[in-house]
Amino acid sequence: MAARPRKRAAPRVAVLVSRYNEIVTRRLLDGARAALTASGIPESRIDVHWVPGAFELPAAAAVAAATGRYHAIVALGCVIRGETPHFEYVAGEAARGLGDVARTAQIAVGFGVLTTEDQAQALARAGGDAGNKGAEAARAALDSARVLSELRRGTSRD
Repeated sequence: MAARPRKRAAPRVAVLVSRYNEIVTRRLLDGARAALTASGIPESRIDVHWVPGAFELPAAAAVAAATGRYHAIVALGCVIRGETPHFEYVAGEAARGLGDVARTAQIAVGFGVLTTEDQAQALARAGGDAGNKGAEAARAALDSARVLSELRRGTSRD
């Protein structure tokens, strides 16, 4: 009797979420979860990890990538402009750090860090009139992970 082919487990995805501006990031997380499950990733394969703020996302992404457990990483945060240059430093370092992780670890990292002028703009992009950027980041991470897989195998889908 021939052995049945093993059913391949759904990919595992790490979702990293900033606690800072949690009223916004929790909505981004809801959008990301909905997009991931709609794409066939079961809830049991979605690992959510909370970090203090957007600045901490790159370090968490680097550790997640180093485990080798994840098909993709989704990073969610919200940096709202204030009266000091703090905004530029935090937003810039989050973007640079997440990009570095993606390149160094060769893993798809969905960038769902909002950079807005005020909370109203952030809420509009976290499930309001401007859609849900958490969902967009999750879909981008899955699509990028597919492309990276194809490149590794030397195949493509037109």
